[in-house]
Amino acid sequence: MKPLLAACAVLAVAVSPAPTLANPFETTLANGLRVIVKEDRRAPTAVHMVWYRAGSMDEKDGTSGVAHALEHLMFKATRNLRPGEFNRRVAEAGGRDNAFTSRDYTAYFQIVPKGALPEMMKLEADRMANLKLDATEFASEIKVVMEERRLRTDDNPQALVHEALNSAMFQAHPYRRPIIGWMDDLEHMTWQDARDWYRQWYAPNNAYVVVVGDVDHREVFRLAQKFYGSHKTHALPERKPQNEPEQAGIRRVSVKAPAKLPYLAMAWKMPRLRDVQKDRDPYALDVLASVLDGHDASRFARNLVRGSRVAQSAGAGYDGTLRGEASFVVDGQPAEGKTIADLEAALRAEIKRIQDEGVSAEELDRVKIQSIAAQVYKRDSLMAQAMEIGGIEAAGQSWRDIDLLLEKLKSVTADEVRAVARKYFKDDTLTIAVLDPQPVEQTKPRKSFGAVRH
Repeated sequence: MKPLLAACAVLAVAVSPAPTLANPFETTLANGLRVIVKEDRRAPTAVHMVWYRAGSMDEKDGTSGVAHALEHLMFKATRNLRPGEFNRRVAEAGGRDNAFTSRDYTAYFQIVPKGALPEMMKLEADRMANLKLDATEFASEIKVVMEERRLRTDDNPQALVHEALNSAMFQAHPYRRPIIGWMDDLEHMTWQDARDWYRQWYAPNNAYVVVVGDVDHREVFRLAQKFYGSHKTHALPERKPQNEPEQAGIRRVSVKAPAKLPYLAMAWKMPRLRDVQKDRDPYALDVLASVLDGHDASRFARNLVRGSRVAQSAGAGYDGTLRGEASFVVDGQPAEGKTIADLEAALRAEIKRIQDEGVSAEELDRVKIQSIAAQVYKRDSLMAQAMEIGGIEAAGQSWRDIDLLLEKLKSVTADEVRAVARKYFKDDTLTIAVLDPQPVEQTKPRKSFGAVRH
């Protein structure tokens, strides 16, 4: 399931047949904080999320990873809470909480019994304005962040390939930097860097609250005003355009790392979704990704893994709902006895086949039906609904467009899928990253600096 199709399917199924204009509900406080509430009374629980429009793409060279580092520090002390007390209070309320940082945003959430919602809003509002940062807490937590980078990137060959892919694909655009940050930047980061990030971006006029569950929206609005309303707005840093220069030829990069099998990732630059109503190509690209790798009978699985057996695995993905530059990525591992060159040729051949022959109406219908049906089982997930609303807002679209997104995807034709396959898959916009596997040595386990939160 690819992000755009999955995203709109989740909420569209969940709210049907009620119109989204009636539920969710939205208000904006005087300080600029938007509050979006989706009432769903099927379980006596609530999801409370705060989304900040500040992710790794807003960082500067030399401080990569600071958005994610601050996310960790947000669970430390405030003027009203001791370190660790936030998590303890959530647990005592019978809930769970966490947070995540992306290229485009940072988000925090709690899933709790509905009676605990006021306390969660009070806690989250507190750390929006009252976080305490000091050198001691930072020195301890930045070691945890560095350990997370070691575990999830440095010791993960495929993650290293994608890190190299992004840094080669983008020269000017900030998506070239990893969300976790470069290790050298983490080693030289100071608590003042985190403090500056917090002061710059953590403001009510750069955030929105999403609440989904067994709640009354009028009461949630009242609580939002009570707990968040006193926070002062402040001017945000200027966001200058950081457009990627036009690529003028294929780029290749090789990564050497201990691994048993080689790995290939190919990425073409693509348009992102800008106008939900007028754009067509992003919807067609999303359907194309599902034709190639959307289900067990997709092209890659049928032709490359089970058919020619050139691949042990093969995938495709496109996400057009983001703030920055979009790309279409295909990847995979060659089967035993096959080479990276064999796999690259096979992946290209599948795209070429769609360029030449297109896709059948039956195949297109299967992709749409299976993609939407796969989300039906998430209709009872409050978290999925909250993520849906928050994610589409983070990309610069509106939750009001969610039903329209689904309708647009359903209207994609076979001709449109063939047209985007022909239009965008050119070598001049292609970047290829390859894992060159090195012998896997037995090493002693490193001492951990602490638990990785996510």
